Amino acid sequence: MSMNRDMMAKLGQAMAQVQKAQAELAEKTAEGTAGGGMVHVTITGGMKVQSLKIERDAVDPDDVEMLEDLVTAALNEALQKVQSMQYGQLAGIAGNILPGLNQG
Repeated sequence: MSMNRDMMAKLGQAMAQVQKAQAELAEKTAEGTAGGGMVHVTITGGMKVQSLKIERDAVDPDDVEMLEDLVTAALNEALQKVQSMQYGQLAGIAGNILPGLNQG
C-alpha cells in the first residue's frame, strides 16, 4: 500500500492531535473513593497517583486486608474514570485517522 501526500499530511496532523490530547489528559484528574469516603485517591489522566487519603477510622491493625481492599477499590474506580477520559479524548482523533487510512 503506497501512501500519497494527503495521507502523510493527515497522519502528521493526527499525530499532532494525539500529542495535544495526551498533554491535555495529563492535566486532568479523576477521583475514586471507597468505604463511604474513608479512602480517597486522585489520579492524573497520565495515570499517576496524585494523592491518597485514608481516614484514621479505616486503619485497623487487626484487619489490614480490609484497608487493602478499600485502597484497591478506590484506585480501580479512579483508573476506570481515567480510561473513560482517555477514550473520549482519543476516540474523535481515531475517527479522523481511520477513514483516511482506508482510502488510497
